[in-house]
Amino acid sequence: MKLYSPEFAADPHGAYQAMRREHGPLVPVDIAPGVSATLVLGYREALQVLGDPARFPADPRLWQSRQDTGCPYTAAMGWQPTASRTSGDEHIHYRHAITSAIDRVELHPLRRMVERTSVNLINEFCQIGEVDLLNQYAVPLTVEIIDQLLGFTPEVGDAMFDAMMTLRDDPAPEAAAQADTVIATAMTKLIAAKRATPGHDLTSWLLAESAGRDDAETAQAITMLYTAGTEPTWNLIVNTLLLMITDSRFGSELLGGALSARDAIDEALFADPPLANACISYPRQPQFVGDVWLPEHQPVVISLAGCHDDPSVRGERTGNRSHLAWGAGPHACPAQSVAMLIANEALDQLLDALPDLELAQPMSELTWRPGPFHRALTTLPVTFPSSPPLNYV
Repeated sequence: MKLYSPEFAADPHGAYQAMRREHGPLVPVDIAPGVSATLVLGYREALQVLGDPARFPADPRLWQSRQDTGCPYTAAMGWQPTASRTSGDEHIHYRHAITSAIDRVELHPLRRMVERTSVNLINEFCQIGEVDLLNQYAVPLTVEIIDQLLGFTPEVGDAMFDAMMTLRDDPAPEAAAQADTVIATAMTKLIAAKRATPGHDLTSWLLAESAGRDDAETAQAITMLYTAGTEPTWNLIVNTLLLMITDSRFGSELLGGALSARDAIDEALFADPPLANACISYPRQPQFVGDVWLPEHQPVVISLAGCHDDPSVRGERTGNRSHLAWGAGPHACPAQSVAMLIANEALDQLLDALPDLELAQPMSELTWRPGPFHRALTTLPVTFPSSPPLNYV
């Protein structure tokens, strides 16, 4: 199975079912041309892999050194001096700085920040009666919030966004190198400014936690927080909105107060998590999982969405938070409370203002971006009755 193909993006759940029937919970796949991996579709097998970093380390350097052709998904898989791409003491070192900084984020001011940003964006389109909720709401909202949390200036924020959008679309080597240069320049300016005048933001807190360390490490940590905090969050918002707009069960129960936006988010995290296939590890020796030997030096990718379809654990999802969308084990996402707050508040504000959203085209005509890791719409066009602008108190 080619996880990078448009056919897979169009119907991943059908593909997971077909792969499970043919191979069981552990499936040989291609994540890029010439790049093989094992996709874990079994929920219990996934927990076994995620909970055993000694056998399944996240550090890809040895795997990278053995690649003849290279991998076009270097940004998603290549080694970096960050918590998500290291193991053992290195991982502890990098993760401590990240978690210490994230723990300083105050959730009540963050909630007010999201409310204010949501209202400003809603007022730009509420009288028009139609909008693309991905590109005119979820993306700008998420980017503005993450920029503020990281202490970005508008110049740094624009540079980082443009570079990230270039890198995510599998650019030619020259374009990728240019985007990397843009990021490096932006991070150099940001770190110098925050060292001179620290603020109440994640960058300043990371610098305080990393006193005496190489600025390049801090720059990588900031870049990782930006990329992990923006696109997955705006896709979570949009995937949840699609569920709420198209699932009559959710629509009626939400209007009746039986279900909350948080319930809808958790349902979306089961059905279409924004990172559908992730948590990559690189075993250095053959490893026995279930009744299968996994080869050494070949990536093991957890299919978070596929594991949620595992018949042995699938059950009622309403109010159920046993999904793996945030990962598990020592590499579980440390910022899930922040991401959940942003998504929840963005949904509450939008649905309070515009409760009668409808798709502007048949659901079958919506398109999903190809790629082995994400679950991401290209647009989410909707219509609604025109509404007067909101007042923000």
